[in-house]
Amino acid sequence: MIKYILVFILCILVLSGCAAKSNPMEDTPMDDAEKPAGFWLGLWHGMIVLLTLIISIFKSSVGIYEVHNSGLWYNIGFVLGALIIYGGSSGTACRTGKSS
Repeated sequence: MIKYILVFILCILVLSGCAAKSNPMEDTPMDDAEKPAGFWLGLWHGMIVLLTLIISIFKSSVGIYEVHNSGLWYNIGFVLGALIIYGGSSGTACRTGKSS
């Protein structure tokens, strides 16, 4: 039993490292030296979207979507990241059960 509690606490600590922060760059133009968020950052944002959504409910300064992004590639990464973490249709395909 203690092993499960320790694993649970470890998971909570790891997930807390994924916490989102506010985006001070919202409603401001980008500098020439900055690059917009691309595929890889979109993939990461898609993976942590549920945690970010929960945080954005309590903090109005946190958004789930990067305002300075590269467009299509960021969107593809975002959706792919959400599908990788939250299952898509693979959860249904992997289930096995007895048919009565």
